[in-house]
Amino acid sequence: MTVRKPVAPFYAAAVVFLVYACVMPLYRPLHFVLAGGAALIAFLLAALLCAGRKTPQVQQSKAQEKPEEKPEEKSTGNAELDKMLRDGALALAEMKRLDDSIADPEVSADIVQLEQVSGKIFQQVKANPDKLPQIRRFMDYYLPTTLKLLNAYDRASAAGISGENIDATKTKVAAMLKTIVAAFEKQLDALFGDTALDISTDITVLENMMAREGLAGQQMHAETSPKDDGDIKLEL
Repeated sequence: MTVRKPVAPFYAAAVVFLVYACVMPLYRPLHFVLAGGAALIAFLLAALLCAGRKTPQVQQSKAQEKPEEKPEEKSTGNAELDKMLRDGALALAEMKRLDDSIADPEVSADIVQLEQVSGKIFQQVKANPDKLPQIRRFMDYYLPTTLKLLNAYDRASAAGISGENIDATKTKVAAMLKTIVAAFEKQLDALFGDTALDISTDITVLENMMAREGLAGQQMHAETSPKDDGDIKLEL
């Protein structure tokens, strides 16, 4: 922090000198000496008044001189995937903002669910870029339309009044959210379709191999054999 010297004493001295020149004659050297003395006195008095009232001038820090640069996200090498991740991050941030802005607890809970499911969708596609075509309609229509509806609800709530159009907007959006949440969950489930198919195939192959080796039969026999419960049975 640097301290800037006050300029008031200089102004005071100049004003006094000018006033003295206008009122008193300046014909002789003595007159100039008296005017200078009056200006000096004004300067000293103003300096005393300004003492202890130094104006601080805060130097700009390096952070202020240069705007903080956000670390660039590493490219995946797939331009379409990079765009999906950027758009997805913006959508999640907007959902969080809307959740903070909207007071209705039920609507807020639906937004949180949408945010969580959407995040899982993006993570799944990031791990499996070949699934990008499966979420193209989701990214191009369902997600932006959902954000548009939520923003309409947010604006209606921010109006702070009850009216036919405002209430109708809020009611329609709130009722639609449950359907949207279910649709997002189905989208996420669809991304696991290949995994479920692979697992079913592996299980089928494993069961057949175990059956050929006689392992499955023994296992089933062991599981289905009646257990001796220790009870005494009387036979007549």
